[in-house]
Amino acid sequence: MTENGSNAGNGRLINGSLRKRVGVGLAVVGFILFLLGAEPGFLGLDRSPGTGYVQILIFLLGLALICVGGYYGLSALWNGFQKTIVADIGLRLVATGYLIAVASGLADLFGFTRLRAPSEVVFGFWQRAGVIIGQGVIALGFLLLIPFRHPRKPEEHN
Repeated sequence: MTENGSNAGNGRLINGSLRKRVGVGLAVVGFILFLLGAEPGFLGLDRSPGTGYVQILIFLLGLALICVGGYYGLSALWNGFQKTIVADIGLRLVATGYLIAVASGLADLFGFTRLRAPSEVVFGFWQRAGVIIGQGVIALGFLLLIPFRHPRKPEEHN
């Protein structure tokens, strides 16, 4: 075993369980922030009748933490083995899904809607649908990141 905590003989990392815990912890904190932004009434913090920019930014920040934590935790399942092309596609789908959710959630701010002034925030049907579609793409990416078969050791490839 080397000083950096890896076993150089088979390419596996010793700190895999710590990485899994950190990933799940980030995802849980992200989920709490997501709930706080999406539905602040769950925690008794709902002070406005509509959805404002701060709420949208908070649930998008929570979604970002879910994505980072999920990727970090699922990468620990590979435990030092080389990821497959399918797993790389999964990572790109997670990033693409988050981009779809951000573009849909902040469509008023970016000027993608018919509203003239960004002072009036309307989180309408199409924005909700875009965020849900983005979350579906993120979920598909996470499914592709899971190592369903035990990865082969580097010396078994030949």
